[in-house]
Amino acid sequence: MVVNISAKDGFIWDESYLLGNEQVDTQHRQLFDLTNSLVISCANGSEKDKTKEALDFLVNYTVQHFSDEEELQKKYNYPGYENHKKLHEDFKINVASLVQRFMENKSVKNLSVDVKTTVLQWLVNHILNEDKKIGEHIKSCSG
Repeated sequence: MVVNISAKDGFIWDESYLLGNEQVDTQHRQLFDLTNSLVISCANGSEKDKTKEALDFLVNYTVQHFSDEEELQKKYNYPGYENHKKLHEDFKINVASLVQRFMENKSVKNLSVDVKTTVLQWLVNHILNEDKKIGEHIKSCSG
């Protein structure tokens, strides 16, 4: 399933994104909130330095979340671990490119579009198509 996010859709958390793991679900919700705050900040014409701080925080939080999620996969011997880790690594490269573009042109408007298309679009589809598999695997291990 591929979910397309448009500007008019906003950043609406949906209960269908829940995996059933409190830590991961809390982090996913926080990622939505952080992303939403960043886009709102861009829309309100926030200062570029404050926007950069918010972007850095989002990037760091994402890296921490990936690490926690990968540890959970190892704990439960998730068979798709290697592929999932590669998806995370690819996403980190894409986000680093997004940050680089922002640092070069300092366009808050472009950043807002990039965050919607690069971060939120990926996050929603990753949760629904990849992370859900982890949730199912953990449930099957836990009985």
